[in-house]
Amino acid sequence: MKGWMYILECSDGSYYTGSTNNLELRLQQHHNGEGANHTKKRLPIKLIYFEEFSRIDEAFYREKQVQGWSRKKKEALIDNRTDELKKLAECINETHCKNKS
Repeated sequence: MKGWMYILECSDGSYYTGSTNNLELRLQQHHNGEGANHTKKRLPIKLIYFEEFSRIDEAFYREKQVQGWSRKKKEALIDNRTDELKKLAECINETHCKNKS
């Protein structure tokens, strides 16, 4: 079964990252306030990025990976600035590795 990892932009400018096996239905659920608590409180939402996978478990794995990313790294992905992704994942120094994913 196919799967999708997606990123929504909420009305407050925050991002929500999710995965589903039916992107169209899941977006409708979010729009109707039947999605996650995060999006329910921040309507309207807008789909700003998605990736398609051959299996739902791959989409779920990717969702968990991207959820751990910084806002700047998510924006590089959304804007297709793939050259910046690696740099944004690097540690700044030995004690500051929170952007590493």
